[in-house]
Amino acid sequence: MMELVAKKRMHLFSGRTHEPLAREIAQHLGVTLGEPNLVDFANGEIKCRFSESVRGGDVFIVQTHAGGDGRSLNDSIMEQLIMIDAARRASAKRITAVIPFYGYARQDRKASGREPITAKLLANMFSAAGTKRIVSVDLHSGQIQGFFDGPVDHLTAMPVLIDRLKAIVPADSVIVSPDTGRVKVAERYAKRLDADVAAIYKRRSTSRVNEVESRGVMGEVEGRVCVLVDDMIDTAGTLCSAADELMGAGAVEVIAATTHAVLSGPAVDRLKNSVLSRVLVTNTLPVPPEKQFDKLEVLSIAPVIADALDAVFEDTSVSEIFDGENQS
Repeated sequence: MMELVAKKRMHLFSGRTHEPLAREIAQHLGVTLGEPNLVDFANGEIKCRFSESVRGGDVFIVQTHAGGDGRSLNDSIMEQLIMIDAARRASAKRITAVIPFYGYARQDRKASGREPITAKLLANMFSAAGTKRIVSVDLHSGQIQGFFDGPVDHLTAMPVLIDRLKAIVPADSVIVSPDTGRVKVAERYAKRLDADVAAIYKRRSTSRVNEVESRGVMGEVEGRVCVLVDDMIDTAGTLCSAADELMGAGAVEVIAATTHAVLSGPAVDRLKNSVLSRVLVTNTLPVPPEKQFDKLEVLSIAPVIADALDAVFEDTSVSEIFDGENQS
């Protein structure tokens, strides 16, 4: 009679979109980042071949969905899918896609006729490639978790942002939601910071994409420090008009605290020239030197992701890390 005792092995690999974050996660976990040997062919096709055997191992493939260094957001998604396929064909026991920023998350429903639901399409692609589990941070809407048939660990950057806010905002500050849809998130921040809540009522332009028409403040902000909380800064139009609205309503200072620094197009110039005194973001996305400016403060999300990956590997609770407050 032969008795086999399975030894669990963790394998952590990174795509090329944001290697510094993956290295930081590996450091927190005390593991070595594996070598995926990613190669670009002349026609733009991508190939991967892992240097080590992953047979029977617990494989985590880290890739945030973003463009940069001549590669597009779509390239970063395809690269991660190819790495997942390589791990599946190499007999990995379980493959977890670690996606700090999930691409196409805003295309999570049909806002008008003849539109795709690309966030769901992406979920199908990850499942087809061989993904058994997804780990992501502050999805644009919580229901994206339901697009996957397997487990989704929905992490939040709240602990990281709150730690920093505790050090810089006074006790009577106000947490502000930039729109009525994110009031619940603002309430969670307010509870942890023992602060009040306010919201901006806004209406998006029906004729122009990414254009917002602000409409006023709900809540008492006069003479107080306001903290605008959101999941991402893309073109920064929403954030800057909300900050103007708050200053117009008598706020003494406005700080932004957001998870994902997408910072597309005019975002950096808008933020530099805005009434915002500080812009706190995390490093779920790479922030290249040309997008950095004096008001911007980049906080590391690596400890949060590392704790979650450790819990997944050890089969312990992920929600306990956040006291259940990640279930949004």
